[in-house]
Amino acid sequence: MEEPPIIDIQSDEYYMRQALREAWKARAAGEVPVGAVMVHEARIIARAWNQVETLKDATAHAEMLCLTAAQNAIGDWRLEGCTLYVTKEPCPMCAGAIVHCRPTRVVYGCADAKAGAAGGWINLLQSNPPLNHACDISHGVLGDECLELLQEFFREARGKKKEIAKREYRFDDDS
Repeated sequence: MEEPPIIDIQSDEYYMRQALREAWKARAAGEVPVGAVMVHEARIIARAWNQVETLKDATAHAEMLCLTAAQNAIGDWRLEGCTLYVTKEPCPMCAGAIVHCRPTRVVYGCADAKAGAAGGWINLLQSNPPLNHACDISHGVLGDECLELLQEFFREARGKKKEIAKREYRFDDDS
């Protein structure tokens, strides 16, 4: 039986930190802080962050934008030999696109038990015979940092909603 390949965790952490840098760009823009980078032959060939609100496009997830940029960099829609690093487990839309683009590996930071499609809720990246490709998956790389960034963003968003509701309530009382 052949031994599985050795995974260089230090490299995974380096590239995930690069994805986290992208996630911080998303947060600064008021977007859900998810970032992604695509690596080919130990070189980052694409970077992206969530831009759903910025672009007014529900498909503008970090993974989707990163896949497109990587395809442009490679000059082909097939991303064989590439590794996608993303701070949060891909959703079903992104997982479907990932399968079709055929990267060799997907590495994500924090899991999404409610909507993750790389093993959290469902696994579209592996063990799915009707699909034409399966990706190796590594998860939990800098997972605590990735999760904390998301949790902090949503805590602040909930706080802002409550503050707006209080102001509207006070405004209604004054009339």
